[in-house]
Amino acid sequence: MNRQYKKETICIQSGWQPKNGEPRVLPIYQSTTFKYETSEQMGRLFDLEESGYFYTRLQNPTNDCVAAKICELEGGVAAMLTSSGQAATYYSVFNICEAGDHVIMSATVYGGTFNLLTCTMKKMGIACTVVDPDAPAEEIEKAFLPNTKCVFAETIANPALVVLDIEKFARLAHEHQVPLIVDNTFATPINCNPFKWGADIVTHSTTKYMDGHAMAVGGCIVDSGKFDWSAYPDKFPGLCTPDESYHGITYTEKFGKAAYITKATSQLMRDLGSIQSPQNAFLLNVGLETLPLRMERHCYNAQKTAEFLEAHEKVAWVNYPGLKSNRYYELAQKYMPNGTCGVISFGLKGGRDAAAKMMDRLELASIVTHVADARTSVLHPASHTHRQMNDEQLKEAGVAPDLIRLSVGLEHIDDIIADLEQALSDIE
Repeated sequence: MNRQYKKETICIQSGWQPKNGEPRVLPIYQSTTFKYETSEQMGRLFDLEESGYFYTRLQNPTNDCVAAKICELEGGVAAMLTSSGQAATYYSVFNICEAGDHVIMSATVYGGTFNLLTCTMKKMGIACTVVDPDAPAEEIEKAFLPNTKCVFAETIANPALVVLDIEKFARLAHEHQVPLIVDNTFATPINCNPFKWGADIVTHSTTKYMDGHAMAVGGCIVDSGKFDWSAYPDKFPGLCTPDESYHGITYTEKFGKAAYITKATSQLMRDLGSIQSPQNAFLLNVGLETLPLRMERHCYNAQKTAEFLEAHEKVAWVNYPGLKSNRYYELAQKYMPNGTCGVISFGLKGGRDAAAKMMDRLELASIVTHVADARTSVLHPASHTHRQMNDEQLKEAGVAPDLIRLSVGLEHIDDIIADLEQALSDIE
């Protein structure tokens, strides 16, 4: 695409550019392998001397078209799809970390991410220090070590709904010569572009709003191309020294701004294999086409729902960045002036027992693990997604025992509020 279109247009037109006589809709390249005329051609692909497709575990045309669309939405230089958001998080960190390295992570991230970085990757020899995202810069700075390789956080924390001060974290990361990796799942590139505020790499669970219909699990990593890996060769040897597993290629020398994603594709995906299926990428693309429309409605419905809950006598507290009473309202206005997301967290005056009773009474909203769906859904994180955490860790993550995560869908707002009203009616 020759000009910079608005996001609504990118969601429809970007990625797949059919030539004369080709399908208007992105095809599903449902093939594990691709044919070539000569052995020499195939060899050049394996040497990374030519770009092309030879095995879907590494790359697939359907996936690449969808990755290109997300990349354009985020304003990056290169992107890759993964089989899940968890795989995207893991690859984004492991691509620049190895045994003996250290990562800094916001305390309020999604429970699965918390477990991945503090427990599973610890077994790989990668240490993680957890920091309060709201702490002063001077306090967070104490977490940096000589072997720190990146900082990881979320634009809107799941489910704590903490809005990240992206500029603060980017400044700290860059002062210590490391990139800021930001999970932008809840805000989506429709409502927030972290690269604009200094982030270097963005990840997504495309399973959520991008797909939007709870049909296909997937993830994505986008590189801004702005972090100069070659300026710190001792800190990032995986990118700045020859890769003996790939014919001695030095990624920064051969691929420039595409070095990070090329390494993640040709090395990590080759060895670990968490590729998104072409079928799921196709479904993701269908979801992306309506993402701006859906995010607008999700945010509208969530705002109205949050206002209803805030005024309800049986509700003890409501956390939604769109409320003027919210502690993150000003940050949300700065980074996401057009809206945040469709997720609300709240608690009842009756505590944890009242929360369970209220959830069981819901008729329209479903109790499911999923979030960011077209359908309104509800979850009790302390009992479900964050149940691996102890009380102290729950407190650090901003997950109170009575916290209810409400993902407001696309139903009519009157019906959503009526369902909540009837569920709350008999709660003491």
